[in-house]
Amino acid sequence: MSGKIKVTLKKSVAGQLKSIQQSVRGLGLRRIGHAVEVIDTPANRGMINTAGHLLAVEKA
Repeated sequence: MSGKIKVTLKKSVAGQLKSIQQSVRGLGLRRIGHAVEVIDTPANRGMINTAGHLLAVEKA
């Protein structure tokens, strides 16, 4: 589990649980269409799994 993952916010966090909103912010995503590269760690994977229905994930 090393390397990077590209994560893109595809749907709005409005109306989602606070834990989901915080996971999206924790990944560094700010707006729809915003993409970031994060290190593939268990902590980041957990945040991606929490908000997975709002995100697009691909290998970087």
